[in-house]
Amino acid sequence: MAGSVNKVILVGNLGKDPEIRTLNSGERVANLSLATSETWRDKSTGERKEKTEWHRVVIFNENIVKVAENYLKKGSTVYIEGSLQTRKYEQAGVEKYTTEIVLQKFRGELTMLGGRDGGGSGGGYGGGGSRGDDDYSSGFSTGGANKPSGPRESYDLNDDIPF
Repeated sequence: MAGSVNKVILVGNLGKDPEIRTLNSGERVANLSLATSETWRDKSTGERKEKTEWHRVVIFNENIVKVAENYLKKGSTVYIEGSLQTRKYEQAGVEKYTTEIVLQKFRGELTMLGGRDGGGSGGGYGGGGSRGDDDYSSGFSTGGANKPSGPRESYDLNDDIPF
């Protein structure tokens, strides 16, 4: 294999407000606790089951940190793109490991999903720039493929056609 890919894409809800801290270098970092859930029906009982996974997200991109600080809160639905990293740390003399989704300074993306009450505005932040929020947006970007071009007007299709 010539190369490899380390890319993580998650859509989930924040379990708590973002934690913003400043490193010794003066750089600001945001930590998010993101929950993803899957639901299914148990074939034998017909009962609905749910499983939730919790993910640690670390953001080093200053612009995305500002967005997280100003617009995200517990319960916000977000789309996250980053890379998977495992780091070692020591706690009370014991070596421990943690795996996190990391959005580096010039890599990664955060898109707020959901309605205005859900904490999201539909705007995207990160490598792809900002995506606008309008009446045609569902929170997921389609690259403008489903958005009509031109003014929003109703046209009478029952007019006289000259041929």
